[in-house]
Formats: sequence, structure tokens, C-alpha cells
Amino acid sequence: MGKRKRKSAEVIKDSKKSAFFAKLNNCPTSPRKMRLVADLVRGKDVNNALGILKFNPKEASKKLEKLLLSALSNWQLKNESSNIEEAKLFVKEIRVDSGSMLKRLRPAPQGRAHRIRKRSNHVTLVLESNKIEK
Repeated sequence: MGKRKRKSAEVIKDSKKSAFFAKLNNCPTSPRKMRLVADLVRGKDVNNALGILKFNPKEASKKLEKLLLSALSNWQLKNESSNIEEAKLFVKEIRVDSGSMLKRLRPAPQGRAHRIRKRSNHVTLVLESNKIEK
């Protein structure tokens, strides 16, 4: 690895030290439905995001709420002495990517068949602290 590449890799690694993430793989919801809920909490602080997800009637919000709580517990493992309110955590990034697809056949008129695609998705949620250290 070259000097310049190593230097940029160290900068990326240092920036990821303050971020905490959680992943949800193969969630049996279509990515389009999950993105509708993910767009509601992107960029919000953690307490506000938890409130939005708790009272949203969509099924995807329950799964994202559980994922956000998992990311919070990952943050607490590294920062046992800190308080969540003082850290000013916010949802820095939330990505919804398409996962594997189950393909099924549904009978159609005149002996034909229609393909049904049961979609799934992968969600990555990244928390970051807004606190300025002196």
C-alpha cells in the first residue's frame, strides 16, 4: 500500500471511530416501503427519531425502531460512562438496499402463470455524536 493511500485510509478510519452502526439483513419488506419510513428519520436526533418510529403506523417502522435501539446499545458498549442526552446522537446515515428476491408462480387464466417477486432488503443505520470535544 502506498503512502498516500495509507494516509487516506487512516483518515477514513478515524472518522468511523465516532460513528456507531447496526445492520438489518434480509428483512422481508420491499425496499420501497422501507425507504418511505427511513426518509422520515434520516438526519434527526435519536430521541426525535424514536418518537417518530414509535407512533408511525407502518410495519417497517417497528423494524427500524428495533434497529435504532440496537445501534444505541452498540454506542453504550463503547461509552459506558457517557449519557445519551449529553452525547447528542443523531442518525447520520440510513441506507436501504435491496436484498434477495423469492420468486413464486401464481396461476393465471388459460393455463398461464404469473411470476410473483417477494422482495427483501438490507438496512444500515449509522449514528454519530454531534458533541464538540475540546
